[in-house]
Amino acid sequence: MTASTTGSRTAGPETAATNSLVVIDGRIVTPDSVVEGGVRVEGDRIVAVGDVETEAETVVDADGRYVMPGLIDLHGDDIENHLHPRSGARMATPMALAAADRSNLAAGITTKFHAISFELDESENRSPELAADLTDAITDADDLLADHRLHARCEVTQPECVDGVLEVVDNGDADLVSVMSHIPGKGQFRDIDSFRQYYEESANHTAEEAEEMIEKRCDVPMATVRERVTHVVEHAHDAGIVTASHDDEDPAEVDRLADTGVDITEYPITLETAQRATERGMHTAMGAPNLVRGESQWGNLATADAIEAGVVDTLVADYHPPSLLAAAFVDTGEALPERVRRVTANPADAVGLSERGRLAPEQRADLVVVDDEPTPTVTQAIVDGNPVYRADAAIGGQR
Repeated sequence: MTASTTGSRTAGPETAATNSLVVIDGRIVTPDSVVEGGVRVEGDRIVAVGDVETEAETVVDADGRYVMPGLIDLHGDDIENHLHPRSGARMATPMALAAADRSNLAAGITTKFHAISFELDESENRSPELAADLTDAITDADDLLADHRLHARCEVTQPECVDGVLEVVDNGDADLVSVMSHIPGKGQFRDIDSFRQYYEESANHTAEEAEEMIEKRCDVPMATVRERVTHVVEHAHDAGIVTASHDDEDPAEVDRLADTGVDITEYPITLETAQRATERGMHTAMGAPNLVRGESQWGNLATADAIEAGVVDTLVADYHPPSLLAAAFVDTGEALPERVRRVTANPADAVGLSERGRLAPEQRADLVVVDDEPTPTVTQAIVDGNPVYRADAAIGGQR
């Protein structure tokens, strides 16, 4: 399944792209190499890379730093932390979205797919109603700086959540749809004891609530789960939307999902699972925090091991946007352009946004200037031809 979703989902500020802009004195990360020079932008498009004309309406001096395509995050649920910074402390949705907008830009993310969970778990501040509220906020926003899109995550063990995702698909609001089944003994919780331990140790759950959740989720027959997966995937494909699966646990599950038509596998649990997904032609996404930390939070497949095996196409921010930028600078034994493609061109291609994710002529002018020392940070960001973010120590105050 290949969607065609060009342009911006969120309208952005009511300002036209600058007539001409040039980034000078940069180390330009192209799809295949790093070259010294600049990037020239006319309107909202890149027109030249490398040796470029340096006279322009706006001149951005990279001062020898890296210049990269704007990062594309297909799965980030960090907005949940802005919405509920503490359990029971709900912030206004517009405030949360604005904060997520700026924090993602600071991490170099210019195209953000908010992974919104259509899942009923009040103690984790998740519900279909809240997901619908966030959907409306994302699709109606007209004052954000980055391009924000909806990744609708469907908990298929809960029929009301299936209905909620089908509705956003019918409304034309979803840009990516994924299916998940957080069943004790499956996926990241491969045994019921680990599920019980996680929820009992959570500050948001009592032991009794954990047991109730286990009973409810284990009560759904696997045949029903698979029927719902097929229904959601087919409904999304009929609307031209790319689909993903979540925490696939073994090659047999990958085969079933591939036969159903799922396009992307997120966070495969084992190396054999990821290898089977690659064999079946699925696009594989792994967590950037996993790579940066050097291990899976759940003791599952390490991103570094999957990269070494050649079975990772894309990295996603998951719960920590700064890790997406940092991951491109983790030494995996590969050249920098290859590592950068995992957070730019590859995710763009996976969801049909082929006009972005590369510093090349005719591409959408989303780019970031990155200082890689002592830790990768963004000093400037340009979205759709507009300079929208600057945080450069050279222009700041001194202690």
